[in-house]
Amino acid sequence: MGLLRIMLPPKLQLLAVLVFGVAVLFLENQIQKLEESRGKLERAIARHEVREIEQRHTVDGPRQDVGLDEEDDVVIIYNRVPKTASTSFTNIAYDLCAKNKYHVLHINTTKNNPVMSLQDQVRFVKNVTSWKEMKPGFYHGHISYLDFAKFGVKKKPIYINVIRDPIERLVSYYYFLRFGDDYRPGLRRRKQGDKKTFDECVAAGGSDCAPEKLWLQIPFFCGHSSECWNVGSRWALEQAKYNLINEYFLVGVTEELEDFIMLLEAALPRFFRGATELYRTGKKSHLRKTTEKKLPTKETIAKLQQSEIWKMENEFYEFALEQFQFVRAHAVREKDGELYILAQNFFYEKIYPKSN
Repeated sequence: MGLLRIMLPPKLQLLAVLVFGVAVLFLENQIQKLEESRGKLERAIARHEVREIEQRHTVDGPRQDVGLDEEDDVVIIYNRVPKTASTSFTNIAYDLCAKNKYHVLHINTTKNNPVMSLQDQVRFVKNVTSWKEMKPGFYHGHISYLDFAKFGVKKKPIYINVIRDPIERLVSYYYFLRFGDDYRPGLRRRKQGDKKTFDECVAAGGSDCAPEKLWLQIPFFCGHSSECWNVGSRWALEQAKYNLINEYFLVGVTEELEDFIMLLEAALPRFFRGATELYRTGKKSHLRKTTEKKLPTKETIAKLQQSEIWKMENEFYEFALEQFQFVRAHAVREKDGELYILAQNFFYEKIYPKSN
C-alpha cells in the first residue's frame, strides 16, 4: 500500500483502498458462511448418527430383557456455565471415556441457547433415560438445569457443575468474544475487531460489561422457569441455592478445579478413574486460555460491586464455595501440603439375626 501511495494519484489511491476494503468484507462474509455451513453439516451428521442407532434399536427390538448393570445404568449431566474452565474439565472426560468405557455427548443447542423448548425438553429427557447404547453416559453442554422428576422419571441423572467468581467470569467472556482463545485460534469471534478494554467498557457504560451480564450462573442453576431469567430475582437466587444443595451431586469452583476433580474421582471412579493424575500431567488439562485478557482495575471492580446483581451472583458463588469446601473438608486430609482422599470411614456391626 505504501508503494501505491507513491505511484498512484489520490483518486486512484482512494479507489484502491475501497476495493481492498470490499475484498476484506467479502472474504469475511465467505468465512462466516463456511462456518455456518460447517455447523449445519455437523448437526446433520449428528442427527443421522442418532437415527441410525434408533433404527438399529428398533430392528433388534427394544431388548427389554437385557438390562444394564447398576454401575452402567448411570448418566452424568454437566450443564456447563460458559467461561468457568468447562472446556478444560470436559477434555478430561473425553480423554478418559475409552479407557473407563463410557460415552461422552456434547449437547449443542442452536446459538448456545440455554433454555430448551418444551418439546425439546421431552426429547432430551427421553434420550437420556432410554438410550441404552449411550450408557453409561456423560452429557455436557451450555443448558440450564432441567428437573427430570417433572417428566415422571424414576431414576434421575447425576448433575455436576463448576462455577466461578462472577466478575472474573464476565471479564474472561468479554475478551473471549473479542480475541478468542488458544483452543481454536483461527475462529472469528462475534466481537472481533473491538479493541476496547473491559475497563474502558465499564467507564463508558457499555452493554457488554453491564452488571446485567453478570446474571448467568444463578439462572443456569435455577432452571427453565421464566423467573429464573428475570435479572435480579431473589426467587431465582433461592431456587438456584435449593437446586445446588438438593439436585447436584457436586459443584466445584474454577479456582479449585483440581480438588473438584479429585473428589469426583474418589466418589465416581466409574467415570473419573485417573482424572486427577491426567489433570496434573496432561497437556490438555490447561489448554483453553482466553487471549489478550487484561485484568480490570480496582476502580472497575468496585463499580461493578455496587450493583445489586453482582451482590446476588456473588452471594450464590460464596454459597457454592462454602458448600464445596464443606464437602472437601469431610473427604480429604492434608499431609505435607498435599491433599489425600480419606479411606472408608464407616463399617457395619451388630448384624442380626446371626447366620448359622
